[in-house]
Amino acid sequence: MAALFISDLHIDASRWGVTEQFLSFLATEAKHAEALYILGDLFESWVGDDAADAAQAAAIAGLHSLTSHGVPCFVMHGNRDFLLAKQFCRMSGALLLPDPLIVTLYGEPVLVMHGDALCTDDRAYQRLRATVREADWQRRFLALSVASRRALAGAARVGSQAHTAAMEYAITDVNADSVAMALRSAGTATLVHGHTHRPAIHALQVDGRPCTRIVLGDWYDQGSLLRWDHNGPELKSLPRP
Repeated sequence: MAALFISDLHIDASRWGVTEQFLSFLATEAKHAEALYILGDLFESWVGDDAADAAQAAAIAGLHSLTSHGVPCFVMHGNRDFLLAKQFCRMSGALLLPDPLIVTLYGEPVLVMHGDALCTDDRAYQRLRATVREADWQRRFLALSVASRRALAGAARVGSQAHTAAMEYAITDVNADSVAMALRSAGTATLVHGHTHRPAIHALQVDGRPCTRIVLGDWYDQGSLLRWDHNGPELKSLPRP
């Protein structure tokens, strides 16, 4: 058995191919996992637990089937679905995780994050991230009608795409000093995160000790999976049928 890590599926009704692949994954490999960790951005946007679209509802039903089968599922907030809350957990059977978090995998402590907090060179995004995580902002937003929330989320996605397109490639990636600080604070030698959509395994040094940063990919054109068993981590792609 193995612990499985995925992120950045960005499921919504416009990407049924992603939803179908995710449901197939849940019914096959994930069904035999020790645990499934979803490190943020399971959904393209999440405007409240009362507003799932058809694709999101199908994904939630798939998660409920998995957890009912006895496989623990843990979900971390991403920058697109930071409003996931208690009703989502009741519907899916999943548990929400704090970000960052240290998990122990076959005796090794591993730092897991969504990854957006590490992109500190993008200061405009970090200001926005701090704002939308405030309880007052979330309370005001959730008090709006579902239609209004969806309209605002759609406008935010357009703005985010324009912002990312205008930024230099390096600025939208993680900051090396922020990565080192996170590993130093956690006291771990390994960091696993998503968000950047740049799957890779990076070797680095932090205060003279060897460390590893594992980046999960998105699911736009194919799946991306980190499988961690007693032999260690394996990062692989999942071709779409």
